[in-house]
Amino acid sequence: MTSTGDVVEGRAGPPLWWARRRDAVGDVVLGGVSAVECAWEGVGFAHEAGIPVVLGVLFGLLIGATLVLRRRWPIAVVLVGIAVSPAAMGFLLGVVGLYTLATSEVPRRITATLASMSLAATFVVMYMRTRGDEGASHTLVIVLSVFVAVALTVPPVLLGLYTAARRRLMESLHERADSLERELSLLADRAEERAEWARTEERTRIAREMHDVVAHRVSLMVVHAAALQAIALKDPAKAVKNAALVGDMGRQALTELREMLGVLRAEAPKPVAVTAPLALVGGFEDGPTLAELEGLVGQSRAAGMTVELDVRGECAAAYAAEVEQTAYRVVQEALTNCHKHAPGARVVVRLAHRAGEVAMQVENGPCDGKAAEPGLPSGGNGLVGMRERVLGLGGVFVSGPTDEGGFKVSAVLPSDRG
Repeated sequence: MTSTGDVVEGRAGPPLWWARRRDAVGDVVLGGVSAVECAWEGVGFAHEAGIPVVLGVLFGLLIGATLVLRRRWPIAVVLVGIAVSPAAMGFLLGVVGLYTLATSEVPRRITATLASMSLAATFVVMYMRTRGDEGASHTLVIVLSVFVAVALTVPPVLLGLYTAARRRLMESLHERADSLERELSLLADRAEERAEWARTEERTRIAREMHDVVAHRVSLMVVHAAALQAIALKDPAKAVKNAALVGDMGRQALTELREMLGVLRAEAPKPVAVTAPLALVGGFEDGPTLAELEGLVGQSRAAGMTVELDVRGECAAAYAAEVEQTAYRVVQEALTNCHKHAPGARVVVRLAHRAGEVAMQVENGPCDGKAAEPGLPSGGNGLVGMRERVLGLGGVFVSGPTDEGGFKVSAVLPSDRG
């Protein structure tokens, strides 16, 4: 039980001011030994002072027992030792008291002052007791007094200072080890968070890639299938052509799906430090490029859409793979949305190569009201996916209706990435 009455782990804690039970036992033993020593020396003190021996013994017991308080009041113990030094008692009390004082948190100036007082008191007592000895010269008495004073004062103080310094060093090392352990734990938690974040971003990127590929191909297949159904009996030759286009679209969709599934099944690479936007890490090396935009527009034209491609400026140097892939996917998804929501509308695809950036815009006019709705489902992820792609590269994305009743998607990408 602690000083507050709390029970620690079901066992009684150390009594009073001691931190550990063995410290209390050690101090009681030292106090007992010191009390016996002082009681023995109290007999001589009683004869010299002319008082009853019993009083001298009791006085010695009381003085020696104060050593029990050395951890609680080290200054008081040292002062008691200095005070009784003229009675030639309490040598153990003085030595252990000085050692305890040096190991305590008492300011060093107080320790130096009390050590000097103890040194001077011991020297004076030894000098007074030995100067009257026959055959002892004055120089010998002084040397002997200095030796005894230094021997009873300096070693315990130096040992106490060393012990205190070592204790502080060990506490500092323990604190540093605890701090390191906490930092390692925090780093491990952060690494796990970043790994989870990377996994989530990678799943989002793959889902976005699959959405763009599948949605565009399947949308074209549905448009061609609707046209095939409408002209199957009226124009068999054109129906055959549309059927062949449907087959080509299906094969292309399957090929691209196989490529993505192959990436997913491939052996995972070794973990690397995340120093780039996660949406760009681990991109498909064989992704589409801006050179394939003409073919992309041609597929929409083959599906019956009126599409105009307007390319301005010249590309001074090859763009980074993620820039070209993102630009292609933005145009692809915008055309898919035109197939879904603006059948029969005229569409203009603009691509501009500028200094330090590449801009693209897909704008459709209002529906002509003649083309039938293809009935394509919409998950609402097209514009979101385009925005995420563009912003992931540090670009600008804008979309919204036009004054003519159509819809416009615009994006600007920095061309100096990679």
